Amino acid sequence: MGNRALIAFKEKESTKKKEEVPCIYLHWNGGRDSVEAFLDATRRLGVRKNDPSYSMARLTQIISNWLGGTLSIGISNVGDWELGFLDNGIYWVDGLEIYDRTDTYEGYEEQTSYDHEEMVQDIIHKNSFVHEVSEVVA
Repeated sequence: MGNRALIAFKEKESTKKKEEVPCIYLHWNGGRDSVEAFLDATRRLGVRKNDPSYSMARLTQIISNWLGGTLSIGISNVGDWELGFLDNGIYWVDGLEIYDRTDTYEGYEEQTSYDHEEMVQDIIHKNSFVHEVSEVVA
């Protein structure tokens, strides 16, 4: 049981095979409302968005700080996962923005459990010991 998703970092124009694309695995908080809040908070914290490897590392850190503990998040390639178990599919991200969504199941209904701004502020708060808010996004 979970609320699973992958956040895959592939530039829109990349010809990289789907299986080779690096991704973050979320066991919890994989709904679009959560993922958009994670990305928004990451941008507000001033993380460089023009370097996919850096963006992915910092987003992983920010989500991990918010989740707490030592479980519920991982890093690998899309091809390492059996995609049928994902509750929320794959979010395709470039420049810390979602540009596509794939691999949701038939009858999937979008999650809308969290208030966006409240969640963003909570994520920022739980990361304030590491990051300072910077509305300037590179």
